[in-house]
Amino acid sequence: MRHFILALVLGMMITSCGTKKRTANSKKYRISTKNAMANPGNYNTSGMYPMPEDTGRFVVIPIVSIEDYIDTFAEISQLEMKAYGIPASITLAQGILESGFGRGALTLKTNNHFGIKCHTGWDGPYALHDDDERGECFRKYNHPMYSFRDHSIFLTSRSRYAPLFRLKKDDYKGWAHGLKAAGYATDRRYPSKLISFIERYQLHEYDKAVLKNDYIVQKASGASDYKVYVVQEGDTLYSISRRYLTSVQELMKLNRLNDSIISIGQEIRIQSNSIR
Repeated sequence: MRHFILALVLGMMITSCGTKKRTANSKKYRISTKNAMANPGNYNTSGMYPMPEDTGRFVVIPIVSIEDYIDTFAEISQLEMKAYGIPASITLAQGILESGFGRGALTLKTNNHFGIKCHTGWDGPYALHDDDERGECFRKYNHPMYSFRDHSIFLTSRSRYAPLFRLKKDDYKGWAHGLKAAGYATDRRYPSKLISFIERYQLHEYDKAVLKNDYIVQKASGASDYKVYVVQEGDTLYSISRRYLTSVQELMKLNRLNDSIISIGQEIRIQSNSIR
């Protein structure tokens, strides 16, 4: 199936879909401002390719092998690379490792391909799963594409990953080691596992295809020029904007918020030129 993005959208109405011929060259899709996420407060698709509408049904895309996983999600990873600057090879390798190439127990019941836990501020669907501890809270998505988008937002919205966005976009080894150093995983062999997947399956070719096609790969907004403020009791987005001489609108844009509701413990990014 050539147009897998379309297949994924249609996947909200059916529970299975086929795979397409494997290729490192992804087709350019028309950009859309459509935002049809299950919980708009946690996503922002402005200027991105369209996300499938959430009908409330849990969509399962059957995967039979690592090669099948790559065929299925390579194009999405490339489009996320274009939008957020995360190498497609890293996204694919993390997805393969964290999800057990889409067949892990956690992924089968949550569509969570990257092992992202709930964390403070998450108010979307979740499921409890034994990981480092018993009954840990993991984010749940009705469609795998939501997981890939949330992975991009997760990495670009946390200050500890900011140094990664100063690396070259084809430096998958730097990204692999940087993710471990930033605390994404506790496994000391995490970088070597990612690199092994990338080199065994030549996932770096997807990075090259994105860059060769003159995609505009942007580093995370404010990745190297913002500070992180942790919301305290009594804070509002307005009070924070006053404190740092910025506007509510700028804070919402920088933090990809659809409204001004914030919660205690939430991390808010603030441009350095707004810091007194």
